[in-house]
Amino acid sequence: MPADVSASILAELTAVTGAAGITTGAAALEPHVTEWRGNYRGRTPVMVAPATTAEAAAIMRICHARQLGVVPQGGNTGLVGGAIPASTAEAPQIVLSARRLQAIRNLDADNYTITAEAGCLLADVQAAAAAADRFFPLSLAAEGSCQLGGNISTNAGGTNVLRYGNTRDLVLGLEVVLPDGRIYAGLRGLRKDNAGYDLKQLFIGAEGTLGFITAAICKLFPPPRSLSTAFVAIAEPAAAIALLSRARVALGDQLIAFELINRRAMDFVLDNLPEVRDPFAAAHPWYLLLELGSAGTGSAADEQLEAFLAEGLTTGQLIDGILAQSSAQRAGLWHLRHGISEAQKKAGAGIKHDISVPVSRIPEFLGAAGRVVAEQIPGVQVVAFGHLGDGNLHYNLNQPEAMDAGAFLALREPVSLAVHSIAVGLGGSFSAEHGVGVLKRADLARWRGGVELELMRTLKAALDPTGIMNPGKLLPDD
Repeated sequence: MPADVSASILAELTAVTGAAGITTGAAALEPHVTEWRGNYRGRTPVMVAPATTAEAAAIMRICHARQLGVVPQGGNTGLVGGAIPASTAEAPQIVLSARRLQAIRNLDADNYTITAEAGCLLADVQAAAAAADRFFPLSLAAEGSCQLGGNISTNAGGTNVLRYGNTRDLVLGLEVVLPDGRIYAGLRGLRKDNAGYDLKQLFIGAEGTLGFITAAICKLFPPPRSLSTAFVAIAEPAAAIALLSRARVALGDQLIAFELINRRAMDFVLDNLPEVRDPFAAAHPWYLLLELGSAGTGSAADEQLEAFLAEGLTTGQLIDGILAQSSAQRAGLWHLRHGISEAQKKAGAGIKHDISVPVSRIPEFLGAAGRVVAEQIPGVQVVAFGHLGDGNLHYNLNQPEAMDAGAFLALREPVSLAVHSIAVGLGGSFSAEHGVGVLKRADLARWRGGVELELMRTLKAALDPTGIMNPGKLLPDD
């Protein structure tokens, strides 16, 4: 432990949580100071895990008085270094973990709301809703390990945004411990509440830089009574846009997911993950994963989606397609989509981009970005996939087979600048759903400067004037 974190401070923290809430020692802390992809590694003298909001507030009062940096952490499944303490810092940074805040405090089935603490696994929130015959629609590949507080802090997106919106759209109320230890008690399950500023929105997507979320009230929905999932092959992204436009008219709000996948992504999954197979006999350049959720029972969703796909085959918008015939087959089709990140990691070094553009301009982005990255890195392997329905693409690059990984990763800055420039130039964003963290602070200064960045800094200064909350994240240096 660094000398400037005294035994007396550790004793104060331990007095709040008990020994069960304190983690020290390099081996025990290692998983909490390392990003799961290995891109970021920091150091901390201690991780503190409160079991109640009152304990979290007491911890923050201690840190505020001692000017200790505080790094909030959920499941540590992020991709931009936002939950990792600094590797070097003038003052030590403690990790404030939500892992012991795991209670489902309330589920109001008639109000269609659930009140859950920040450390609840996303999958557990989904399961609690399902047990009450309700549906919590936030769905991510990491839902078995990510936590609700982290989802809210990063405004997570996922595969159901097309129908239900981002996390920001699903949160009705928040409970947050502020940097000085005061508690913002905003747990109200209201759809209509025009009593001044909507303060909860300050903390959603703030990446832990304004406070520590301890609990939330989230919207629930009626569960779809029947689901239908299809995997289809298309010739080009323009066909996907045309198909999506027709689907929005023909299927309306029953359309839950509309995912785009290129062939390179499919090859990586087929080559690197066990027990997966290509749904088609022949390879195709692009694929779509569609899912429909219907209030009708039985085969209602299958009949609607099958009729829609049949028309697509007739008009030539689709090359081929398969409709899942069982829950196991549906899970297998989703595994092809959710397994892309894991497969890409196994395939070698990667440079990842999480961009969004207006849906209508996705083909234009893919064409322009493809040309630029091929010029900058000959032989680069483009892994393009994502949530076509809401304009969010994960435009990832893997090292050329004959190129050294280190030399490839050294090109991240210029190639990412080029990709982000194209996205922003098309009216898009350099950060669609993964957040800014450490990785994209310079991009925030470049693309969201001026009055927009000044307003962000004003909010930060007002709520955290001493700068102890998640220091070095999101906001660029002055």
